[in-house]
Amino acid sequence: MDKNYIIIMNRLAINISEYDPYYKRYIEKLPEDRSLLNHFEIGKREVMEFFLSIPEDKLQYRYAPNKWNCKEIYQHLIDTERIFMHRCFRIARRDTTPLAGFDQNIYINPSGANQKTTHKLMTEFMINRNHSISLLESLTNEDLKYIGNANGGPMSARAAAFVIPGHNIWHIDIIKERYL
Repeated sequence: MDKNYIIIMNRLAINISEYDPYYKRYIEKLPEDRSLLNHFEIGKREVMEFFLSIPEDKLQYRYAPNKWNCKEIYQHLIDTERIFMHRCFRIARRDTTPLAGFDQNIYINPSGANQKTTHKLMTEFMINRNHSISLLESLTNEDLKYIGNANGGPMSARAAAFVIPGHNIWHIDIIKERYL
C-alpha cells in the first residue's frame, strides 16, 4: 500500500460512480491542483480566517426567515465534517453496514451554535479538522478507494473525505453572496 498516494491524489482521481451525484456540487468546487490532504490542511486555515473576518454584527444575521445564520453555518460545517469523516473511517475499514443519512436541520438548535463565541467555534473546528487530518494520514490508497453504502447510495472513503472541503467552499460562497 502506498501511503504517499494521499499526498498526490486530487479530486480528478474520483470516479462519479464512487458517490451519489448530489455530492458532485461539492467535489467540483475543489481546485484540481490540490491533493486531498492539502484541501484539509490549507482549508483549515482558509475556513478559520474567513469566519474570523465576518463582522460581529453579521454573525447572527439571516438573509431570510428560517435560514441559518453564520454561526449556525460554521457549526453545520463542523457537524458535517464529523459525519463524513465517520463515513470515511467506516468505509475505509471495510464496514459493509449501510450508513444512515442525517437531517442537518435538526442538528442546529441542540448544537448551541448561537451561544458559542467565534473563538469557541474556531477551536471546535480546528480540533475536529486536526482529527480528520490524522485519520486521513493513517489510511492507504486501497483504504480510500474502498466503496461502501452511505445514505442509500455508493460512497468511497475518499469521496466522503473530498466532499468535506468542497462543502466548506460551497457554504463560504453562499455567505459571501447572501450574508455579507
